[in-house]
Amino acid sequence: MGAPVERTRIRRLPDKAVRERSTLHAVLDAGTVAHVAFVHDGQPYAVPVAYGREGDTVLIHGSTGSRLFRLLAAGAPCCLTVTLLDGIVLARSAFETSMRYRSAMVLGACTVVEDQVPALRTISERILPGRWAVVRPPSKKELAQTLVLALPLAEWSVKVSDGWPEDTPEDEGWDPPTGVIPIREVRDELLDVGTATDAAPPAAPR
Repeated sequence: MGAPVERTRIRRLPDKAVRERSTLHAVLDAGTVAHVAFVHDGQPYAVPVAYGREGDTVLIHGSTGSRLFRLLAAGAPCCLTVTLLDGIVLARSAFETSMRYRSAMVLGACTVVEDQVPALRTISERILPGRWAVVRPPSKKELAQTLVLALPLAEWSVKVSDGWPEDTPEDEGWDPPTGVIPIREVRDELLDVGTATDAAPPAAPR
């Protein structure tokens, strides 16, 4: 269980809050992209990043030339979020129409990871398990151009919505289709670069 922390206490729909650390790990391990938010000179920014989890630490990486990563490496306070969309909940009213989701938010400050290669391997394996073993490892020059940062899972919250549509007395007389439309992330077959052409990519299935 995670200890309650005031800054990450869920106030809106608190019944959806989950305090088990295992659920936090599961949400992070199921995602591919996180968003890291920070404030610089009074302006908020939110940037998508690839990430990986090692124990109770989230690992992210970027260019040493990136303003975002230089600020984070210097200890700027940040907020990392991951959201998994599991379905659309269709109710009889527009107000009650909602989504099924699992979301995690982590607050804290990053530190620089000196031993970059194991951390980069962790991120690579999160994106595509087994890929690290068959690709060329990063060179010294590439490592010099890369910042790897670690964010501890010390202050966090998790919210899970997995319910069904709710009706109210005002919905009487309205009969649209109701229920849940599941949403799943699917990884398709590899588009081999050897067969790539300048032709337009195939249209997405409808």
